[in-house]
Amino acid sequence: MNAVVSKLKLGKMLGKGYFGEVFLGEDSVHGQVAVKVLGRSAVATEEEWKNLKHAFLTEAQHLSKANHRNVVRVHGIEEDNDCIRFSMDYCKGGSLQILHEQGSMTINQVRKVGIDVLMGLSALHARGMLHRDIKPGNILLNETGVALLGDFGLVTDDLLLGYGSAAGYGDHIAYEIWQSKPTSVKSDIWSFGMTLFRLLSGEAWYILENDSPYDLVKEGKYVEQLNWLPHIPKPWRRVIRKMLNDDPAGRYQNANEALNALSLLPIKPNWTLPLVTPDQVRWEKLSAKRRVIVEWYRHGERKHEWKAWSEPLGEGRSMTLGGSEGVIRRRLVINQLEAFFAQ
Repeated sequence: MNAVVSKLKLGKMLGKGYFGEVFLGEDSVHGQVAVKVLGRSAVATEEEWKNLKHAFLTEAQHLSKANHRNVVRVHGIEEDNDCIRFSMDYCKGGSLQILHEQGSMTINQVRKVGIDVLMGLSALHARGMLHRDIKPGNILLNETGVALLGDFGLVTDDLLLGYGSAAGYGDHIAYEIWQSKPTSVKSDIWSFGMTLFRLLSGEAWYILENDSPYDLVKEGKYVEQLNWLPHIPKPWRRVIRKMLNDDPAGRYQNANEALNALSLLPIKPNWTLPLVTPDQVRWEKLSAKRRVIVEWYRHGERKHEWKAWSEPLGEGRSMTLGGSEGVIRRRLVINQLEAFFAQ
């Protein structure tokens, strides 16, 4: 990695995060790059900024070792009194935060990006590095759709609780961290598990059904409070629950163990969710000749119903596939939907 970013020109802003802003840049050596500008907080003391800058610069030297197809490559770094600039690969596909905001990703999509992320995470861990901040916004897609881990090493143990809570990702902070224990490979596994859950849920469902107080994880048994979309297969739930075990010894012990488990998960059927609102959830699945549709109507806290049918893509008749017998309670609807999707 270069000690100084070579003849770097900043262009339009790509995004803004807790630690600073990201710009599109042009580098005389590497061409089009992304540039993360980490600015000094207005409330930071001289000593705090000095220590933070030292931590970032030290970590940047470690990044030169993280040369892997699933890790965003850092090309160089430069600093002045009030900011640090990282020059790194520009991933044209953007971050998974974009897809997360659009809705639930299919299990096929999630397994693919999950495998990519775990291969990159395994490479980082093998070099003695931790990520500490795995979330959809820190997973980027290149022009061919390969997922890469980015923004690693920017969050230290000292910053983690305050940063994660302020950024809205308190549930990505492992149980033991809330108990004042240090981060580890297994705390990265926890945040990866929460990332999988978010991607499977989509932002709308996550906010409606799982948005919780930022520090709820520290109370324990957080995984038992998660509300799953009914179509998520049981094997997926078991794997993610293991990643979110309060006891680090009960989780996958490293990224390779998690990778082996994820690789065995089913990728069919591929349900999409074109509609998730407080009043209605809609699933769709396409085959060669028909579209299967499932709708869950949420009339009130205790008034729910659902129905499923298929429609021809061309000529033909619609067919009823199932449904509740009138309005029933939420738990019963969920049980019936889970049974339908498991067929």
